[in-house]
Amino acid sequence: MKRKYVAGIAVAAAVVVAGGTYAGVASAGASKTTTSLPGQASISSGTTLTVCSNPTPSWQDNFNPFDSSALGGTIGNVYQPLFYFDSVTGKQFNLLGTSFKFSDDNKTLTVQLRPNAKWQDGKTFSSTDVVFTFMELKRYPDADTNGIWQQLTSVKAAGPHTVVFQFKTANIPFAETYVLGSTYIVPEAQWKSLGDPTKAKITSQNAIGTGPFKVSYFSPQDYKFTANPLYYGGKPKVQTLSYPAYGGNQGADLALASGQIQYGGIDIPNIETTFVKADPAHNHYYFPPSEPVELYPNLHNPLLAQLPVREAINDAINRNVLSTKGETGYEKPGTPTSLVLPNDQAWEAPDLTPSEKAFTVNDKLAVQTLEKAGFHRGSDGIFEKNGQKLSFDLLTVSGWSDWDEDALLIKQQLQQIGIAVQVDQKDYAAYYNLIDPGKGQIPKYALAISWTNTGPTPYTTYYDMLDTNGNFNLEGFHNAAVDAALSNYSATTNLAQQKKDLYKVEHIVAQQLSVICLLDGALWYEYNDSQFTGFPTKQNLWIYPSPDSPLPASIVLSQLKPRT
Repeated sequence: MKRKYVAGIAVAAAVVVAGGTYAGVASAGASKTTTSLPGQASISSGTTLTVCSNPTPSWQDNFNPFDSSALGGTIGNVYQPLFYFDSVTGKQFNLLGTSFKFSDDNKTLTVQLRPNAKWQDGKTFSSTDVVFTFMELKRYPDADTNGIWQQLTSVKAAGPHTVVFQFKTANIPFAETYVLGSTYIVPEAQWKSLGDPTKAKITSQNAIGTGPFKVSYFSPQDYKFTANPLYYGGKPKVQTLSYPAYGGNQGADLALASGQIQYGGIDIPNIETTFVKADPAHNHYYFPPSEPVELYPNLHNPLLAQLPVREAINDAINRNVLSTKGETGYEKPGTPTSLVLPNDQAWEAPDLTPSEKAFTVNDKLAVQTLEKAGFHRGSDGIFEKNGQKLSFDLLTVSGWSDWDEDALLIKQQLQQIGIAVQVDQKDYAAYYNLIDPGKGQIPKYALAISWTNTGPTPYTTYYDMLDTNGNFNLEGFHNAAVDAALSNYSATTNLAQQKKDLYKVEHIVAQQLSVICLLDGALWYEYNDSQFTGFPTKQNLWIYPSPDSPLPASIVLSQLKPRT
């Protein structure tokens, strides 16, 4: 499982998809009346579509786009950025913006806004809302989780439908990914009196965005959205979206196979038997490799900050076992560089050593590494030094059955070399708050299984995960050579130079093990098209398809049509 919030970087020759009609599907139109029942998992009727990407036992009424634990659909369905840059296709989807251009040696960015956009309460959207949102990030730095004001010098309105951004230095990938693609615009009229946006109480009663769906119902067991009649792309034809709570993958798997869920992002064991066979004509899936699944060591921990400890952990993990048992063969072992192959093959450094290209399992070497570093086994068989035992909690998400199984397997494997692991399963909100408690705060975990963000090139993964200012640098890694290489990459459009810059990062990643790659995470995507049509398919993958990424999911949902 995974949860992905950051959009991918646009490629230089992105396909622009503008207006209310997106590539591969028809524009939205009228919808029917909902038949969903409050608080219950909805069964498709041609008007209600049920979504599940993150099985969770119960929900909390949180629709704040500045809060990383906000409910799925907050981003995309309700709140939107200016553009969406698709990491699978390279397409540019125009949302609140219609066009943009760089000037002044790429240090000035001018954005044209959509003149017909409205807030869901009927008020007019304009450049003042965009400027206000970005100024809130400056006024409250804890809300600026992407470090936008480390790059910007100013943002100003140049008329009701034009915004101009000034950057300290040229950084096109950053501008596209974070300024244009990952800052969710909020209405000034509502938010100007709310103070720190990260602490604002935005619930089902007062969530107001510009997106295609608006919140219509909430309970701890289900929440719903209805089609927004004011949406600039036209009122979606799917009238109601339902997001029921499930205690784990097993319950969600059964609901998906029976047709109670029509749009899913779930790891289903034996999917051909348990899902496709239940309705071969309408149950479909696609699980391509998508992103690295990492074991994040918290480098603030004085034991995990020691390279020999990370090397021993790395040498003891049998990724083939994780692949076959934990992931039922859907995900193959990852690479020491965290490149996802074959997706990133063109970016792989030609001079990687065998140990930098592939993992091996070597318990004997792991033990020798610890002993050489001054550790010795205690009476319980666990290595220790200076009274500190190699004993760590391993954080994962309760109910994400594949990761939960992976964690148990890692516990068993590390026990063999004298490292104790206690698997700590938390619900998703608690899990995320521990790995990412907020800007400037130290994460409160020892080891954690998690994802990282991806884009059309490995730059996105490396910047977010490894750069000192990266927005998913959970482990707390700081390396001047990595920062310099990524900075050089961002300042040029020369492909050969960009590859050289990333080659440097690849060597450091493989040698330093600041994050320990486990698997090439699959993109979990299932759908049932008995009642709705227009889903991305393997043959027509017009956008990132899985509902685990809420922004492209909202575009998919806005373009679906009831089957007639």
